[in-house]
Amino acid sequence: MTIRPTLLRTGLAGALAAATLTLGAAPASAHTALKSSDPKSGAEIAPPGEITLTYTETIRLPRVVLTGPGGSRHENGPAKAVGDTVTQPVNGTLPNGTYTVGWRVVSADGHPVTGTLKFTVKGSTAAEGQGQGQAPAGNAGAPATPAASSPSPSNAAGQEESGGSSSGWVWIGVGGLLVVLVVGGVAWARRPSQD
Repeated sequence: MTIRPTLLRTGLAGALAAATLTLGAAPASAHTALKSSDPKSGAEIAPPGEITLTYTETIRLPRVVLTGPGGSRHENGPAKAVGDTVTQPVNGTLPNGTYTVGWRVVSADGHPVTGTLKFTVKGSTAAEGQGQGQAPAGNAGAPATPAASSPSPSNAAGQEESGGSSSGWVWIGVGGLLVVLVVGGVAWARRPSQD
């Protein structure tokens, strides 16, 4: 007769552990991610007129920085978000070279997400020196923003690492709670039965 209560207690402890693990996993996987981009990362293309980034969910507060050879900036005004898509106009015709797109958006749950991608322009008719250092002229109509809030390629990678590590603490907490529940369930199952 003591077998049935023991099995019931162990089953209950297992169900509680599974429910805790399932509930803890939902917030960690709720952040948006970059689904596609135009141009694609690593692509060799003709000079684009705009950069398009598409995410896995609706986003807000987009920031995009387009950096070319020699550190020149090439965005024309602020990025615009519509649903899950961000569009960043490009300032003029890009000369040949490798370009880095640094981006930062805020997901629906309020979590900032950042990243970078690179592409190469080939076959451009623009002179190599054209467009270099044109950021002030291209952004003359854009509202002034502090340099610290712009996602540069160097700080975008750092922000992405710090954003991703927050979900690691959630898993550590869930793991610790799971251990406590299993140990408690085993101790409860081994206690003398009053039946």
